[in-house]
Amino acid sequence: MYTGPIPAERESPMARSETSSSRARPAAAQRPNACCFCWCCCCSCSCLTVRNEDENRAGKKSQDTKLETIPNCEACTKPTVDEMRLWAQSFDKLMKNPAGRNVFREFLRTEYSEENMLFWLACEDLKKEINKAVIEEKARLIYEDYISILSPKEVSLDSRVREVINRKMQEPTPHTFEDAQLQIYTLMHRDSYPRFLNSSIYKNLIQTGSRSSSES
Repeated sequence: MYTGPIPAERESPMARSETSSSRARPAAAQRPNACCFCWCCCCSCSCLTVRNEDENRAGKKSQDTKLETIPNCEACTKPTVDEMRLWAQSFDKLMKNPAGRNVFREFLRTEYSEENMLFWLACEDLKKEINKAVIEEKARLIYEDYISILSPKEVSLDSRVREVINRKMQEPTPHTFEDAQLQIYTLMHRDSYPRFLNSSIYKNLIQTGSRSSSES
């Protein structure tokens, strides 16, 4: 059972969002470099981004997550141009595709909101657990990483959802964060997804894929 401190009073979602945004946003000099997609089949390589040594030293601590089950990128095969075009048809199709999630996660990283995808992935991972002790441990880590107001990776949730989580954390289950996961999914869909479709990351992938197809 989770016995850690549970915050009592919350400020308004808008105020919290502004505060979190201002404290979490790094200096412009540390903005991630352009991504490099190698579409490897193993998660051991950092397949979505190349950072210089200064960024690694300065940003590693804030980017670390206690949930070791979430790799730098998910294992996936190289998507076809048709598959990549399907991502523009609906957010659901993008999120159901491992390669699509990797690309979208890279885009979120450029907007300093990667924690939304990390939280969603952590919730998906929690849903697969059946061992009670593991469920409680993972739920605790998710709370500390993404729900706690003390975390630099705190996601933006309204007070109602936070109250539900606080109650459920007394006896965690694989679905403890279900309401919060849906809220973050909706946030990414409405806020980040439209910008992703108009981003250079997505457009360059389509152009490069189309060029490769025409040459072959």
